[in-house]
Amino acid sequence: MPTGSDPSLNRRKLRVALRTAREKKGLAQREAASELDWSLSKVIRIEAGQVSLSVTDLQALLRLYEVTDDAVVQDLEQAARGSKGQSWWFPYNEIIAPPFAQFLGYESAADSIRTYHPTLVPGLLQTTDYMNALFEASPAATPAQQNIDLRTARQERVFADGGPKVSVIVDESALRRLVGGAGTMRQQLEHIKRLAAERRIALRVLLLDAGAHDSLENAFVLLGFHDDDDVLYVAGPGGVLTNRDNLPMVARYQECFEDLTDKALSEEESAALLDELLDQLNSP
Repeated sequence: MPTGSDPSLNRRKLRVALRTAREKKGLAQREAASELDWSLSKVIRIEAGQVSLSVTDLQALLRLYEVTDDAVVQDLEQAARGSKGQSWWFPYNEIIAPPFAQFLGYESAADSIRTYHPTLVPGLLQTTDYMNALFEASPAATPAQQNIDLRTARQERVFADGGPKVSVIVDESALRRLVGGAGTMRQQLEHIKRLAAERRIALRVLLLDAGAHDSLENAFVLLGFHDDDDVLYVAGPGGVLTNRDNLPMVARYQECFEDLTDKALSEEESAALLDELLDQLNSP
């Protein structure tokens, strides 16, 4: 994922490095807080990447954890200076719920994204016309254009050069549902086909006859990192949730994605199905 100067990326860098150093020192979070005469919640927030970190506080932590390598210290001090300020999604802050803001912070640093939606084309793949049709069908207090701009900005970041590996399982029902009408769906399917052909996504289609599976009600995203545990984002009838610490829940959705992958068409078969659906839409 492109790093740039987004504070959320620097906070995550600090989170991973400081948690690793604390565990190497053999200290629990409560013990570290006690040694520094800090509140436990302060250490928890720092290790969750939820807050910025001053260079002074960073230095106190590094002394406690006995991190003395000059290059490492300088690198983390630079990250601490960059941890202040607003993240890229700040202009949309008034329409973003806290769980999704937390998710966006993790997504900015992810090395891989695995996603599935049981009824719709996942947001990362949606065209502007498709988004418009969705928001028109379900009017909300938030102006549709703000939601569209946020979703488009997220797509631009994910699909920028150097972005994460994106694996998407699209339900056949989502591809056949004429959201916005035949013209909008034709454009949407062509967009998905183009993303797959350019290797920006690994696409698999889950056919209707695949039967029951473990995520019939929930859309979910799994974010992967080379130096950290997966982060899970779930959206369904029970609301939304960003989760990193509930390892059994994360493991369940990891298994679910593998099960869906096994049940879905191959990438080549999925591309062929897109062509078939486009031929149907193009027929007079």
